[in-house]
Amino acid sequence: MEFIRAFIVGGLICVVGQVLIDLTKLTPARIMVLFVVAGVILGALGIYPILVEWGGAGATVPIIGFGNTLAKGVIEDVNEKGLLGAFSGGVRAGAVGIAAAVFFGYIMAVVSKPKIKNKA
Repeated sequence: MEFIRAFIVGGLICVVGQVLIDLTKLTPARIMVLFVVAGVILGALGIYPILVEWGGAGATVPIIGFGNTLAKGVIEDVNEKGLLGAFSGGVRAGAVGIAAAVFFGYIMAVVSKPKIKNKA
């Protein structure tokens, strides 16, 4: 049942992204920023953790889950360190994901063969 809930939540997040691509003039980069900001806002309001509890990886793996992680880290560090935590919390909480993205991005850059994109 856990896999079905993750599939439903992750699928609905993807549906929202696809609808934004199809029905608006937003670029994928702007949609990604919108999702991160939405994750931060929903996480700060305490709404997204409820979705994470029900949907598991379907809510944490998409980019909106990264925004929730940033919000959670900031809230924890502000409670521990005060105002300074607002600057360090998001980086601390997202460090593993950021490091993994840099590492695997580097590996793919070394392994792949880049091509120049032709303008049509």
